[in-house]
Amino acid sequence: MGIVHSQANLHSHRNVLCQIKGKPNLIILTEIKLKKGELLQRSGEFNSKIYHVKSGLLRSYSIDKNGKENIFMFAPEGWVIADTTSPDTPTVLFIDAIETSTVVALPKDLEREKKNIAALTKRLNVLQNRILMLISTHAIERYEHFVSMYPNIVQRVPQRMIASYLGVTPETLSAAKSKHFAKSK
Repeated sequence: MGIVHSQANLHSHRNVLCQIKGKPNLIILTEIKLKKGELLQRSGEFNSKIYHVKSGLLRSYSIDKNGKENIFMFAPEGWVIADTTSPDTPTVLFIDAIETSTVVALPKDLEREKKNIAALTKRLNVLQNRILMLISTHAIERYEHFVSMYPNIVQRVPQRMIASYLGVTPETLSAAKSKHFAKSK
């Protein structure tokens, strides 16, 4: 798949010509700048975008019937974040910026995504491992895995969000961190 960048750059839009199945397709990429705490997507919206994080840090999460946030994933620089629902189905996840961020919005295109098997496989592997850890490991093991998976964001994410991601209370996270640091010495 060859990508040729055009010279058109209107505000924060960029036209990209690529070939899918030998046919040229014009894709409009939109660069979006987000302030810390700004919502990119609300649950229940119809969204046909995938977001590539150029800078900053995002998270996706759901809110249960009791108002508790359940963090699904973090997306630092170079990662992709999206709700996996089809474009004609309401989204399940909220996506917001933990830090001031810049993302590039790409249209959800299943044909293009199928061609990017390596990235898709990596994302599925991360999610599969996370689910298995949530159902079969102790908090200390989950925390150690989080540190190895996201070494560059541990200091950038509030502890309550890390606890939510790990499926534990902030108090349990604090105890797990104490054990982790005691083990490291």
